[in-house]
Amino acid sequence: MSGKVALVTGASDGLGRHFAGVLAGAGARVVLGARRREKLEQVVDEIGRRGGSATAVAIDVSAQASVKEAFAEIDRTVGPVDVVINNAGTTVTKPLLEMSEAEWDGVVDTNLKGVWLVMREAAQRMVDAKSTGCVVNITSILGDRVAGNVSAYTASKAAVTQLTKAAALELARYGIRVNALAPGYIRSSLNEEFFESPPGQALIKRIPQRRLGNPADLDAPLLLLASDAAPFMTGAIVTVDGGHLVSSL
Repeated sequence: MSGKVALVTGASDGLGRHFAGVLAGAGARVVLGARRREKLEQVVDEIGRRGGSATAVAIDVSAQASVKEAFAEIDRTVGPVDVVINNAGTTVTKPLLEMSEAEWDGVVDTNLKGVWLVMREAAQRMVDAKSTGCVVNITSILGDRVAGNVSAYTASKAAVTQLTKAAALELARYGIRVNALAPGYIRSSLNEEFFESPPGQALIKRIPQRRLGNPADLDAPLLLLASDAAPFMTGAIVTVDGGHLVSSL
């Protein structure tokens, strides 16, 4: 990834924070994006202490003006973006019949519209500059199967999968690759309590490998899609789930 400028959205915590560290460790100049720049400064400092190159930019992926401003700032301060990791996402855990229109819109605007806006802006700038690059959209196995009380999330992730394929088809002629990474259940501070509970333990038993994933399990697939290691690979959905999708519901 040396010499590449990589934008990671939703980089203030969770997988986005992890992805930023992985890309910086591989030599990329990483731009961490989130709505509040101050939340990113700790991550920037951590990457710097490890010898990586990182900077922060404020971006609301659901707002076109914010996306355009963020890319303009990156161009001025770091250079043109070569790699986009479309990671920003959110969810609302409620039964379908209890979800409000505003809650639905909040999930879909971030998870789907945000992916489209960021990808479109990055691709347009690459085309205008006659440069090549790649986009990695972070989807989920819940784009292919369902779980209760997350209807907006599952719908948005299924749409991201199809958007990835459609964009790959249209952008291939410009030398822009578009792929997606579909994680299964990955261990984090946010889900540890659930997975220690009886329902969480029961879910783990339905994963063929009988374990949760760790963020590090996503490192190699991420670098495969984000680097020049797979130049003939576009429109692919790379699933990393311990076999969950091939198991019975």
